[in-house]
Amino acid sequence: MSYTASSGRNGVVVVGSVTADVTTFSQRLPARGETILGDQFTLLLGGKGANQAVAAGLSGTRTNFVGCVGDDLFHDLVVNGLRDAGVNTDHLRTVPGPTGIAHIRVDSSAQNDIVMVPLANASLSTEQIDRALDDLAATCSVLLTQLETPSALTAHIAARGREHGMTVLLDPAPAAPLDPAVWPTIDIVTPNETEATILSGVEVTDAASAERAGHWFLQQGVGAAVITLAEQGSCVVMPDRTIFIDPIPVTAVDTTAAGDAYAGYLGAALAEGMDLASATRLASAAGAVTVTRQGASPSLPARHEVDALLTKNSRDHSQ
Repeated sequence: MSYTASSGRNGVVVVGSVTADVTTFSQRLPARGETILGDQFTLLLGGKGANQAVAAGLSGTRTNFVGCVGDDLFHDLVVNGLRDAGVNTDHLRTVPGPTGIAHIRVDSSAQNDIVMVPLANASLSTEQIDRALDDLAATCSVLLTQLETPSALTAHIAARGREHGMTVLLDPAPAAPLDPAVWPTIDIVTPNETEATILSGVEVTDAASAERAGHWFLQQGVGAAVITLAEQGSCVVMPDRTIFIDPIPVTAVDTTAAGDAYAGYLGAALAEGMDLASATRLASAAGAVTVTRQGASPSLPARHEVDALLTKNSRDHSQ
């Protein structure tokens, strides 16, 4: 199975959500009804779509973002954050009202929980998607999307990407049931163990169960499944073989946006012409760098940082 980019079409288009991330850091998360004192607070660009676009942009790949932002005080935070990462925002539409918001809580063990309020993201339309993909098809070979946009649009996004000859990647987060007709329009699905469990019904706890879940996705019509297992690495399930990608050991500080770094770099690597196994190794390194830092978009790594970690890990293994 080849995902090699066509000549001249080495760009990525990300269709998805964008938020202002309000994040609190505390030693532990409060119990129900409890108030505790925290240690730190940040207000930053976020949203799974925007984070993945930033990751792809920082990788050095030509990246375009399709989404909606409000005309409120968070507008410039969003637009400047994307542009600073090298992301083209010609198809980021400003709509009346508030920008999407994500409230993130992070504890001392680097675990988090998130409440995402879509707001402006709910204004994304089929017309906007069609205009963007018509415009970008000549330069983009990979389309990346997630499930923070209206679920009814997922099938439309994937189908239009396929019509334009793009490799369609779906990061199924937050996990939600999809119309079975969507799966055959997805070339690569990238769930973590929790999302794979919810969607496939296979409890994913290790490499063997991840492989079983991966085959469930293939049975639904997906081209390949890349299941991330945090500190256990990644499981890449293809019709002809399964590959296990070893984890890169790091000390985690905050897992927020690790999956977005992974997905963004995976899409970027495929657009560059890498095979799926090599692209997954690059994505794994991007996720590993991300968890060593606090915050969402600020923790997303530049390409030289990802390459350096890959080189160091390879050298450590050879000794």
